[in-house]
Amino acid sequence: MLYPLTFQPIYKERVWGGRNLERLYGKPLPPGTLIGESWEICDRPDDVSVIVNGPLAGRDLRWLMEKHAAMLLGFTKPLRGRFPLLIKILDAQEMLSLQVHPPAHKAGELGGEPKTEMWYVADAAPGAELFAGLKRGITQAEFERKIQNGAVADCVHRVAVRGGDAMFLPSGRVHAIGAGIVIFEIQQNSDTTYRVFDWNRIGLDGKLRELHVAESLASIDFNDFEPSLIESHRDRESGWSVQPLADCELFKVDLISATPGQSLTWRRPRATILGAVEGQLIVVGNQVSVELRAGRFCLLPAGLPEAEIRAGTPCHCLRIETT
Repeated sequence: MLYPLTFQPIYKERVWGGRNLERLYGKPLPPGTLIGESWEICDRPDDVSVIVNGPLAGRDLRWLMEKHAAMLLGFTKPLRGRFPLLIKILDAQEMLSLQVHPPAHKAGELGGEPKTEMWYVADAAPGAELFAGLKRGITQAEFERKIQNGAVADCVHRVAVRGGDAMFLPSGRVHAIGAGIVIFEIQQNSDTTYRVFDWNRIGLDGKLRELHVAESLASIDFNDFEPSLIESHRDRESGWSVQPLADCELFKVDLISATPGQSLTWRRPRATILGAVEGQLIVVGNQVSVELRAGRFCLLPAGLPEAEIRAGTPCHCLRIETT
C-alpha cells in the first residue's frame, strides 16, 4: 500500500539563478553555484525524483510508474508512459530568456514536446514583472522585425507582480520571468523550450546562449494579447479557505489556507501533490506522517484510501491534482 511520498530535490545551476531557495526554504544548495531551479517532483529520462521517506525510500518515481502506475495515478493516464506533471521552484535573480513552448499541434513537427504551465509567485522584489503574451495589436511581421533589431521585448506584454499572484501559460504563449522573482511552477511533463531572445547573455560555458528563432515563430500564438493574472474567489472546504487557480485538461490547482489545528480529509481518485508555500502542514496517510514546511512537496497516490492534512501553523499550500 502506498503512502504520502516525499522526494529529493534535483538542483539545476542556471546563469540567471541565485541562492534564494536556501534563504527562503533552507534548501541545502551546493556551495558556490547559482541555482535557478529545484526540480521537486520529476520523471524525465535524465532526471528522476528519488523517494526519501517511508518503506520505499531509495526507490524513484520511474520505478513507481513502471510497477504501480495505476495505484499512483488512478483515473489519470500517464504522459508518454511517464508521470504527467513536473513540479519546480524557480529562483530568477536575473530575467529569463524570452521563450515559448510549442503547442500540441506543432510540437511533433518541430521535434519537441508541448508544455502548458502555471506560475505561482512565492516571492517578488519591489517592481518585479512577468512577461506574458503580446502587446495588443502586435503582428507577426512586426515581431520578426523587432527580433532583427534587438527590440523584440518591446512587443511583449508586461505584468507587475507581487507574492501571491499567479499566471496561467498555455503552450504557445511567449513569456519570460523578470528579475527578483521566486516561482512555484506546475507544468506538463516536458522540457522543450525555444528561446526567442536572451538579452545577449553569456551562458555558463562562456558563450552566447543558443536561440531558436524559427521554432519560436512557428510556436507563438500571435493572437494571444495581454493576458491577465489569475483572479478567483475564495471558497470554503471543511473550514479551509480554497482559492481556485487553474483547471485545465492537464492539472487542477487550488491555493488552500488554514489556521493552526484545522484539518482536511483527502480522498481523490487521482494523484494529488501538496506544496507548502508558507507555514507548516502535517500530512498523515497509511500510518506514515510527513511534515511539510514552506518549499517542500509531497505526493498523495490515488490508491491511498485517505489522508489527513492538518495545519501546524498558519499556512498556505498549493493543492495540485492530475486530471
